[in-house]
Amino acid sequence: MKISMQGKRIAAVVGPTLVVATTSETINLDIWSDNDPTMVYLNGLFLLVAGLVVVTTHFDWRSLASGLVTLAGCLVCIAGATRMYFPEAQQLAPGPVTYAIIAALCAYGIVLCVVAVSRAELPEHT
Repeated sequence: MKISMQGKRIAAVVGPTLVVATTSETINLDIWSDNDPTMVYLNGLFLLVAGLVVVTTHFDWRSLASGLVTLAGCLVCIAGATRMYFPEAQQLAPGPVTYAIIAALCAYGIVLCVVAVSRAELPEHT
């Protein structure tokens, strides 16, 4: 598995962020029942900018680890843009689908944490 130091650094930020965001969201799912569209829009703006930072600094699909980091940036961009275009959309209600999505994102965050701390072989040109 090859990944640049830059990719490992991004994984070291995005991975724990996903883990904390998903676990805290699960604990506080009730706060999403009454959304302020302005706050949803602002959240989307921050997500879009964060995703664009990842995608513009690390657009690399050459290995699985690098692709996972790049994919995270792309997904964050999509989530941010979606929140900006549809700030009044109803959030998913607590239920099996919601918990499955949250669990998948948490697992993705854990995988990125592993990528960040792994002793993966680095390419010669980092």
